Order: sequence, then C-alpha cells, then structure tokens
Amino acid sequence: MTLILGINAFHADAAAALIRDGEILGAAEEERFRRIKHWAGFPSEAIRWCLDDGGVRLEDVDHIAINSFPGAHRWRKIAYTLASRPDPRFLWSRWRNKRERSGLAQQLATAFPGQPLRAELHFVEHHRAPLASAYYFPHSLGAFYTAITQFLGFPHYGDEYKIMGLAPYGQPGWLPQMRKLVRLQDDGTYNLDLTYFQHAGQNLPHQWSHGIPEVGRHWSPALETLLGPARQPDEPLDQRHKDIARSAQAMYEEAFFHLLRALHRLHPSDNLCIAGGCGANSVANGKVTVATPFRQVYVQAAAGDAGGALGAALEVWNRQGHGRSRSMATAYLGSRPTPGAIETLLADPSSRSALDLAGCSIQTLSDGEICSEVAGAISEGLVIGWFQGRMEWGPRALGHRSILGDPRRADMKDILNLKIKRRESFRPFAPSVLREAVADWFSLDGDVPFMMQVYPIQEDKRPLIPAVTHVDGTGRLQTVTEADNGRYYRLIRAFRDLTGVPMVLNTSFNENEPIVCTPSQALDCFLRTKMDLLVLDDVLIRRRG
Repeated sequence: MTLILGINAFHADAAAALIRDGEILGAAEEERFRRIKHWAGFPSEAIRWCLDDGGVRLEDVDHIAINSFPGAHRWRKIAYTLASRPDPRFLWSRWRNKRERSGLAQQLATAFPGQPLRAELHFVEHHRAPLASAYYFPHSLGAFYTAITQFLGFPHYGDEYKIMGLAPYGQPGWLPQMRKLVRLQDDGTYNLDLTYFQHAGQNLPHQWSHGIPEVGRHWSPALETLLGPARQPDEPLDQRHKDIARSAQAMYEEAFFHLLRALHRLHPSDNLCIAGGCGANSVANGKVTVATPFRQVYVQAAAGDAGGALGAALEVWNRQGHGRSRSMATAYLGSRPTPGAIETLLADPSSRSALDLAGCSIQTLSDGEICSEVAGAISEGLVIGWFQGRMEWGPRALGHRSILGDPRRADMKDILNLKIKRRESFRPFAPSVLREAVADWFSLDGDVPFMMQVYPIQEDKRPLIPAVTHVDGTGRLQTVTEADNGRYYRLIRAFRDLTGVPMVLNTSFNENEPIVCTPSQALDCFLRTKMDLLVLDDVLIRRRG
C-alpha cells in the first residue's frame, strides 16, 4: 500500500489531498476549516482532516508532494530577470516565498508534534501540479484576466468570476484595445504587451503565508490611457465597465481557442482535459466543442490553485511507475458528519433554544419523504438549505452543501439576495439538471458534473426557467445522475414530477463566507438568514409561518 499526501501551500486556496494506491481518499480546502475565503498559507487543518478521515497518521504517509518546485526553469527565470530588471523587492518577496516552501518538513513537524516524518518529500513543478502560470511567467491569460478584474474595481483574490457574470451585460466594443494587450502568435501561443501590466517585475504586495490572500495591482497606469479611468470599488457599474468586461472575456476566448486549435493540430484527439486557474472560466469551457475540434471536455472539480494539491499527489504516484488512476467521477471527497453528530447538535440546549426562538419544527424523515417534502417546498417558492453526505471538493456547491430554489420564478434571484446572499445583482444562479434531460433543455449535450461549463439554454425553454437563465440565454449547469448523487437526483426527479421542470436552482450554502463544512455551521447559517427549510441528512427543520 502506498499513501501519498498532496498539498497546495503558501499560496491562496491552500488545500490537501490524500490518495492510496492511486485512489483518492479525501480532498479539502483549508478555507472550509479556517472560515476565511481562499485562505492562504500552510493547510494544517486540511491535512489533519485528510489523515483522520483516512484513518492514518502522518508517520504512515510514504510520500508528500507540494505543488511547487522552486528550482524549475531556473535559467529561464534568470534570463528574464536580467532582461527586465524587476524591482528588488519583487525578487525578495519571491525568494521569501520559496524559503517557506522549502521549509515544508519544519511546518509539518510544528503542525504534528510527536509524529515522526518518514515520508519522502517531493516538489512538483507548478504547471504539472498544476498552478496558474501567472505565478512565475508574465505572459499569462490568468494575469490578463486578473488585471482587467482589478481595473474594473474588483480587488480581491478570486474576483475574476464576477467579470464572467458581468460580461453578458456588455458588448465587445473594446476588443481592438484588448488585442493590443494580448497578441496572438502564429504557433498558437500569445504574449502580453507588458507596457500595460506590472505583475512581472514590480514589488506587488502579495500575502500567501497566513490568512486572507492579497494580490497586488497587476495593471500599469498605461492601461488607463488605453481604456479610460479605472473603476473604484465603490463606484456604480456603467455601460463602459460592462463593455470592457465583455471585451475581456471575448479576448480570453479568442486566445484560448487559438491555443486549443494549435494544440489539436499537434495532438489530434477528441478529448481535452482542462485544469489550472483559467480552468474556472466556465463560459469559455462551454464553447470548446463549438469553437475547436475537441469533442469531449473534462474539467477537474477543483481546477484552480487548490487542485494543485491533488495534482501533486497524482504526479508522484505516476512517477512511481504506476499508470493512470481511476477517473475522478465525483467531487464528494470532503468531510462528513460523524455518526450521531446531527442528533447531538440538535439536542444541545443552545441549539434547542435558538430553534425555538426562530419558531422551528424538527422532523426525522425517510429518503422518499424528504425528497417529496422538499420538492413541494421548492415548488411553493421556499428557500432550502440542503446539507448531506460528504462535502464537495472544489469551489462549487454540487448538491451536498447547497441552497436550493425554484428555477421557474423570475423573482427567485431577488428572493435569494434578500434572504441570504446579498451579492451583486448581475451574478447568475445555476441549474442542477437531471443528466438525461440536458439535450431537451440546452443547445449542447454533455456531462458537466462539476458545474464547470456554461451551455446555451434552448430559446423556447428560457421563459420557463428565468431564475437560472442568464441575460445572454445561457446557464452554468450541473448534470446530476442517480449513481453519483442518489438523493439529490431523486429530489430533482420529484420536483420534475410536480412541475415538469427537471432541474432546481442551486447556489452555495453560505452567506459571504466559505461554503459550510459542518452541521453546526449549516444550522448557524440557516438561523442567521431567512432560509425557510434546512435539511441535515435525514432531519428536516422548518420555520413556522
């Protein structure tokens, strides 16, 4: 038996994954335990959970892989440094980060005192792990997208998805300017005009060590000469901002498909796997089979930085002379309640008092009863907190830590934002759809189990599901099968039997925080918001009135 622990450390979205003989035992992001979005640093709690869940100790692990190899591409980096002469403080911050990564053994010893470290340590080059290439290399679509995200007044790490949500409200009128930023090459690659960027050589403040990640400003003052004044975070969004967002997404797709078409010429295949930070661009992912010769697309559930933990572990497994592991068909790899934990939580006097104060009733029901009750509640316009089984791996709620609503209600987005989410009005909500119904409701057909692709919704179906139809007629879908997620599938099927619509609205179970991890976090979120029902495995909690 070979145990391999993979980690993404000293970077945003710190995470850990444990595999045994090529099979994934568990994987989780540190943010779920620390309760800080995109938590950066050393993922001690995620590691601890992976080991506990696997029933092993640190001393049982044979190999530990971190998704960074400080010596990779050394001569290329030296040549770039000599040519560009970056700010010395930039070089110092990179050197300090590498020192933290090289001190992995000490970090483990501190986090797990008294447990001898017997594992062989492996440093896996970040592209292979993978991590976003922007960390070391300046010519990156990720760096381009981050720069535009910041320029449009969204300064936090991970805000890029907001640009995808904003883009359909605009027109690509700034695409000629975007082509000055990203220049396509004849061989399928692309270069950034670094006049407009400062991520490659300036002393940008980055915080990857402990807590909330911070990312320095990627764009230079020259970008305002090209695109006009940058938006401040407290300024309203006007049409120019929406048009810039649309143009940036169009430029990303132009460069992405240009690269993929060149890749297909070199390696003809029907199949494409996508990972890395840019793998989260679900809008572009959904167009791959239309814009390129590839016919099947697989996007890992944790395509961004957190996924590097799993990638590093699998890379080391492969280096041991083993073949490919089994395909990752499920994202339900995270923590789950221990037996009796939900009952203990609800019996606690403080929980009882809070539930009584909120006027809640509690029932323990069978699987069929829960699906029937919740399907009926959704059809009545109620909002449901849905907590079951193992937590999802990756950024998407996929029916284990989800908030559910009726996709048929045009006002459901407003209801959710009023009761729980309080987020920007332009951000869409997603449909979870029975796999066999995809072709009847969408213009494309395929497996999208991890909600990493956006498909056009058939035009005649859009008025039927306005709550999950974006302004451009698309939806970021999750396909659901009974084999992969039995109870969630049966719930959606019950809703279909009631309404004729084979999908529910699905958004993450949180309130401007990381997705809930434990039953107590789910109960707390339910009580402090205006959700109507909460399902904790076999327990249904309903607010009266």
